[in-house]
Amino acid sequence: MAVRSVQLMVDRGELQAWKTPGGHRRILRSSLDAWLAGRGGAAMAPAAPATAAASGNRPLTLLLIEDSVHFQNLISLVVKRELPEAELHVASDGIAGLAMAGRLEPDVLLIDILLPGIDGAALITSLRSHPQFARSRLIVITALDEAQRAPYAFALAGVPLVHKTALVTDLPPLLAQATAALAELPA
Repeated sequence: MAVRSVQLMVDRGELQAWKTPGGHRRILRSSLDAWLAGRGGAAMAPAAPATAAASGNRPLTLLLIEDSVHFQNLISLVVKRELPEAELHVASDGIAGLAMAGRLEPDVLLIDILLPGIDGAALITSLRSHPQFARSRLIVITALDEAQRAPYAFALAGVPLVHKTALVTDLPPLLAQATAALAELPA
């Protein structure tokens, strides 16, 4: 099938998709399976992921909640370099990010503490305390220095944190730690 045909199917609502920060469409497998079933075709067998999530039956899923397009792009590059088979989803604000987190149940959450429309500390605290996200690993991304982070200490206690000026050097080991911790969780 031609790329343009698939784009039109998404635009008409025949397939459900989301767009990457680079503008590429990502079709939901469940949407494609439903479309195939409606045409009398067989649903696709799940692909064997190269980077398995803790459950072992889907690719590692990451959700980035960050309002700066610059940092969205930078973090996307780091994630693609470190975890090339992982699925990275991006939300530009806390409300959309919360909705996506509930839908995706990501393995790793990368969250900026300063977000438009929602208190980042409250978001982090809620995600940490909700049983639905007990398996999710959390990494906080911030431009705040230590003194500026003091009011958020209750939300940041025990959470890996990377300063935006050190993303390229400090994020890769945190991603490795998060994926290692996921691998140790019982299925």
